[in-house]
Amino acid sequence: MKELEIERIIVKFLNREANIQELNILDAYLRKEENIDTFNLFVKTEFISTSSMAEYDVDKAKETIRLKLKNKEQKRKFTVVYRYIAIAASIALIFGVTFFMMRDAKSELEITNEASIEIKAGSDKAILTLDNGNEVVLEKGKEYQEGKVMSDGKELIYVPGKNKGNSEQGLKYNYLTIPKGGQFFVQLSDSTKVWLNSESKLKYPVRFQKGKTRQVELVYGEAFFEVSPSIKNYGTKFSVLSKSQEISVLGTQFNLRTYKEDTEMATTLVEGKVRVQKGGNSKVLKPNQQSKTSSDTDKIDIEEVDASVEIAWVHGLFSFNEESLGEIMTVLSRWYDVSVFFKSEEKKKFLFSGKVERTKSIDNILKLIEETSTGQIEFEINDKIIIVK
Repeated sequence: MKELEIERIIVKFLNREANIQELNILDAYLRKEENIDTFNLFVKTEFISTSSMAEYDVDKAKETIRLKLKNKEQKRKFTVVYRYIAIAASIALIFGVTFFMMRDAKSELEITNEASIEIKAGSDKAILTLDNGNEVVLEKGKEYQEGKVMSDGKELIYVPGKNKGNSEQGLKYNYLTIPKGGQFFVQLSDSTKVWLNSESKLKYPVRFQKGKTRQVELVYGEAFFEVSPSIKNYGTKFSVLSKSQEISVLGTQFNLRTYKEDTEMATTLVEGKVRVQKGGNSKVLKPNQQSKTSSDTDKIDIEEVDASVEIAWVHGLFSFNEESLGEIMTVLSRWYDVSVFFKSEEKKKFLFSGKVERTKSIDNILKLIEETSTGQIEFEINDKIIIVK
């Protein structure tokens, strides 16, 4: 079984969302002794937790899974997996939250919500700005096609083909803007694939010029690039501009984060090789390395990272590794299109680690944070404003 698949099932199990087929898979997985340590390590390092998290009780987890499977067989209900949270006892052992044990789902801790407005998870949506200034809204249920450019509302494809206008004056640019609460995929005319996160904007040519560097610009936000190799594009290099930084590549996968409010630009290499250039300085990154640059200096800092954590959003996951609550709430605010207000600056410094699916409601994620903070963090939702107390 692929590692990503079992990780998704574990996450769904801990979030009380696994169906009976997934419970069967997890039950079989945990019957093998060699998988116990892997399961323990994943839960401890990846699921939402504070840094003081205790050891996980795998035997209790296996008992919980089998109890659920037995109940399923008896009740013959395959649509509702977790009415009563027997799993809560296992989760309590992770977090040390004794008051959370074996409660009915209806008695879960409630987040104060002053309004009935539903805060939905983000979805596929974007605004395409054409070279003539016209704007096209791209979203589920809306199709678009103009020449060799098409969209089904989930992705935007520029069909590869020869550019009739190869001169500088013939180069035409499009912009793809992703609002808060959105994400989108675009395949450029050279077959380069780009995944754009919430609150991002990409500038790129409708067609690249033959024999010249293929250059795009991440105006702001976050994007994951899977670059089409030079050998398939007349030997031309590919480069990405972002503020005062330039990334040169041949054929690779990397993530670039440069939000408007960020003081640093972070480039993370997943596969291949990239050269990061800032002013007169340049450095080459290796896989699982991240460079950081800022607008006020040409210095390039490089550190070792887990690239899979940086690109978890591409696979539909939030992944935090001892991130501050302030940083976590910034990420959540973009995806759920909400504003966040901290009553105390000290609360921003609380550190959490975890991996949670982006499809979950924000209420569920906030509950996890509240419960793992052992009463030190509370949330109040008022319209689309989240107050951290």
